[in-house]
Amino acid sequence: MRILVLGVGNILLTDEAIGVRIVEALEQRYILPDYVEILDGGTAGMELLGDMANRDHLIIADAIVSKKSAPGTMMILRDEEVPALFTNKISPHQLGLADVLSALRFTGEFPKKLTLVGVIPESLEPHIA
Repeated sequence: MRILVLGVGNILLTDEAIGVRIVEALEQRYILPDYVEILDGGTAGMELLGDMANRDHLIIADAIVSKKSAPGTMMILRDEEVPALFTNKISPHQLGLADVLSALRFTGEFPKKLTLVGVIPESLEPHIA
């Protein structure tokens, strides 16, 4: 089994750093099994292709924009809900992730399971979070 927990986000935009902060907390607070890899993906896009390919489960932590939910609300999306949601431009750097997921599908390396753990940010203003 190969699981990747990928935190993405921009640490220069206040709450947009939530994905990065989630994986930092996981690394600091928990000892995970060898088959679980934690990765700070920052704002990288296609550079993550190799890391995300052929996973049994890919879990992405990210800030997502929603006008229907209050800041701090956590949303969990699974499998086909994730790429479909990226068409609505919910994450400030989602274009890179959408491209990577499309490339993984095209090459036949799409993860068997895909989960997005999204948190609604309060602010995306420039500021080191």
